[in-house]
Amino acid sequence: MAERLLDWVSGLPTVAVYLVLAGLSCVENVFPPVPADVAVVFGAFLSRRGITSAPLLGAVCWLANTASSAGMYFLARARGKKFFASGWPSKLLPPSSITALQRVYRKHGVVGIFVSRFFPGLRAAVTPFAGVVGMPPARALIPSAIASAIWYAFLVAVGAALGRNWDAAQRLLTSTNRILGIVGLVTAVLVGIWIWRRRRAD
Repeated sequence: MAERLLDWVSGLPTVAVYLVLAGLSCVENVFPPVPADVAVVFGAFLSRRGITSAPLLGAVCWLANTASSAGMYFLARARGKKFFASGWPSKLLPPSSITALQRVYRKHGVVGIFVSRFFPGLRAAVTPFAGVVGMPPARALIPSAIASAIWYAFLVAVGAALGRNWDAAQRLLTSTNRILGIVGLVTAVLVGIWIWRRRRAD
């Protein structure tokens, strides 16, 4: 799927390339399986061919990703507690777990959000949960935006630096995401165990 997507993107007009890659960066926060990272690296890779500007691409994709992350945060802040108040969501995250999460976010939220934004899959969940527990916007969104800026700078640097060798760029990104994904999975499992123990304690 990713290869077909990239083949299609490479044949688009320049403006359309920016729009598509910005769109993928935006949708990633709603549907994490979207291959936004690969697409951004590929967009930077195209800068070697004069199709895109690597710095502009990074800025556009970062803004799109940050905006959608903020949107998910405010949506969760407005409706998250109501969503988890009844039915099966209340069993997944009961009130006692939300209260415990509030304490964790209050104490470690800024650092936790910053670090978690580097983990594939997990990065899409941290700002919505910050919204659910009522973390102040500045404490939630600023570290998220800074972490995303660093990550997108890395993606653009990989694509631009290895612009003559797409396979090498893709291998580097795959290896990086694999390592970060494993760390993120372990973190998610530990959080899941912690929530399960909180539920058992109710």
